Amino acid sequence: MKTLYKITTALLVVLGITVVSCSSEEAVSRSPYISYVRVTDPASSDSLLVEAGQGQLLALIGDNLQNTKEVWFNNLKAFISPVYVTKTSILTNVPGKIPTEINNQIRLVDGSGGVYTYDFKVKIGKPFMKAMKSEYVATGKIATIQGDFFYEPMTVTFTGGAQATISSIENDQILNIVVPEGAQPGPITIKTNFGETKSDFWFRDNRNIFVSGEAGSDFIVTSPGAGDPEAINGNYIRVKKNIGSWDYTAFFSGGPDVFGAESRNVPDDALTHPEKYNFKFEINTLKPYNANALKFQVLLDKASDFDDYYWSGGVYFWNPPYDTEGEWETIVVPLEKVLLGPGHEPSAAGYFSRLIVHGDGALDADISVDNFRVVPKTLK
Repeated sequence: MKTLYKITTALLVVLGITVVSCSSEEAVSRSPYISYVRVTDPASSDSLLVEAGQGQLLALIGDNLQNTKEVWFNNLKAFISPVYVTKTSILTNVPGKIPTEINNQIRLVDGSGGVYTYDFKVKIGKPFMKAMKSEYVATGKIATIQGDFFYEPMTVTFTGGAQATISSIENDQILNIVVPEGAQPGPITIKTNFGETKSDFWFRDNRNIFVSGEAGSDFIVTSPGAGDPEAINGNYIRVKKNIGSWDYTAFFSGGPDVFGAESRNVPDDALTHPEKYNFKFEINTLKPYNANALKFQVLLDKASDFDDYYWSGGVYFWNPPYDTEGEWETIVVPLEKVLLGPGHEPSAAGYFSRLIVHGDGALDADISVDNFRVVPKTLK
């Protein structure tokens, strides 16, 4: 009897161990895991990732993922929809906010509270500057920079070394700063904990201005008074009049004989490779530009008769509506879209340019412009 008892006990122990072992293996086999992470584009499905940027849509590929209730990147919880959670995949976006704790991991939490981690790095974008609302802003006034990844703590430094005071940041994409004393013309540098960037655009850009408010116009403002737009770079041009439908009014018109040396302030490379450059100017509307049409003919190598080039397609139309509500704003147009038609060849003698109002619809105009220039799209 004792012998039988011992054998039975031994068998139960063995069986018990076997049962426990199988249960453990089954539990392990049911645990969620990630094999790899990839982009969601089917054409790039073989592109496996070890890191991704903020907001990027990812596919987490693995097994036993169907019970996943939470996905975390660092200490930020990502949004997941049950529709995009299956046994073998989860589709989710990397959170766009900045993590306060960085462990470079994806963490999955299932319905029972179980946790699985996978090594994965989230790239935090360095500052990106797209443009300034106005590249000409007076000292002590608010300048607005459009871009992304504006994360404090942050320093904003102008050419010359003066640092700006940050006024506000909107959705990490709009940066408002107070222009400091000593800010000089040139690029702006922004530095955060995640990198440093120098702007392609220039603050108070004084490069290659070929038409300003110094000559060639019947509408030059030399001493702004109360209620007039403030001067941003010396004289400016202001057209303040009622212009009938298809009436003709020239903001400016002329060539080297009118604009002098200023008409030559354009590099030859801009004429031969316009795709590398932008056409820029500042505009201020005290009344909306809401009818008629502004037509540009700029940088013609010879224009004894502007109209010949006009009818040959040598004109850029900037159609309404546009309204700056009394503030100066910088307009940026790729130069290749402006240099239309014939007559745009490098000229050592200088260039002919004009801007006219001529189109359909009566316009009650109060439009000021300044600083017509051609500048590189990117820093060299």
